[in-house]
Amino acid sequence: MLKHSLLVLMLAGVIAAVPAAIAQDSGSGDQQSQAGGAPPEHSHGHFDPAKRTEMLTRQLNLTSDQQPKVLDILKSAQSQMQGLRSDSSLSQEDRRSKMMQIHKASEDQIRALLDPGQQKKFDAIQSKHEQRQGRYQGDGAPDSQQQ
Repeated sequence: MLKHSLLVLMLAGVIAAVPAAIAQDSGSGDQQSQAGGAPPEHSHGHFDPAKRTEMLTRQLNLTSDQQPKVLDILKSAQSQMQGLRSDSSLSQEDRRSKMMQIHKASEDQIRALLDPGQQKKFDAIQSKHEQRQGRYQGDGAPDSQQQ
């Protein structure tokens, strides 16, 4: 009987903990999507700098000298983004604007590390990504939907 009671209590505890864990997980995703307005796969907090460096290494044929530099740039950008997400003193629009500035600065730093052939590929990748995301609407950059 005691074993049965303990089992029921443990099961009740697990059942009670699951919705709380799901709500907590959902809540953090909501904050991140509200912070930048970007989908999770685009948000730097969800895009591991190491994985992005690997992807850029494959796409751009980064040298062994370039790889750690790119990784450092992406880690720094991720850290800055996380700091912004936790800064509740900023409005959503200010936070989004600052995130865009961090993203642009990191792109510029990465681009500066690349040789001319890599820069051309990098620019094409960025252009394709921006078109897919539609994230530069209204900031003066050309947008295919505004024609």
